[in-house]
Amino acid sequence: MSQSSELQSFYENYYDDAVARKREITARQTVDHIVSLNNGSPLGSVLDIGAGDGAVLSELERRGLGEDLHAVEISGSGIERIKQRNLKRLKTVQSFDGYTLPFPDNSFDTALLIHVLEHVEHERMLLREVRRVSRRCFIEVPLEHTMRLRRSISMSKPFGHINYYTAGTFENILDTAGLRPVALATFAHSRKYEQLLSGQVVGALKRVVRSATLEIAPALARQMFVYLGAAMCVPKETDLLK
Repeated sequence: MSQSSELQSFYENYYDDAVARKREITARQTVDHIVSLNNGSPLGSVLDIGAGDGAVLSELERRGLGEDLHAVEISGSGIERIKQRNLKRLKTVQSFDGYTLPFPDNSFDTALLIHVLEHVEHERMLLREVRRVSRRCFIEVPLEHTMRLRRSISMSKPFGHINYYTAGTFENILDTAGLRPVALATFAHSRKYEQLLSGQVVGALKRVVRSATLEIAPALARQMFVYLGAAMCVPKETDLLK
């Protein structure tokens, strides 16, 4: 099975200069989240699934994280931008159909699935493939299923979001795809991200309010505001080897 022709067409020329600045900022905050949940363990060989324009791969290389870097991406424009970065530790860049990963079992130490699931028609199919090819995986999604869900749906249309998660539904989809989180967290967007969207003053204020609300009243915060859900996972069968 592959992604529908409509979605493939949508993403073919998705990665233009209009979203480049935003992706650089989100890449930095995502790598911060990976470091936070990783507990200092080496990433080893890394596969970035749905790697976009390679912003996360570039940030990993800049920080000296991971060894060999690999990427798969559904978008032709994304693949071209990844190649144009000329990353020294990037070993392979391949096109894929959105579900089938062209690698043997346990090919990678760490797989990354960053802001991909909200775009995928059959999430568990992809997650089972991620589980198959990697020893562990880092997954991040926006937690958009708030009391303002209708607004989130309206705003997401240009970005192709078709799935909306709460912290609970995010954990459920990981569990039902055979993954066990060894570290799980909810993050507020970074100050730079909020300032990019809302300006210097308003953006800084939004960051303070959303971070403070999440710390003081996490259940209420998740109902009111959009956050990021992140998990470092291992296949459930890994537990049987202990």
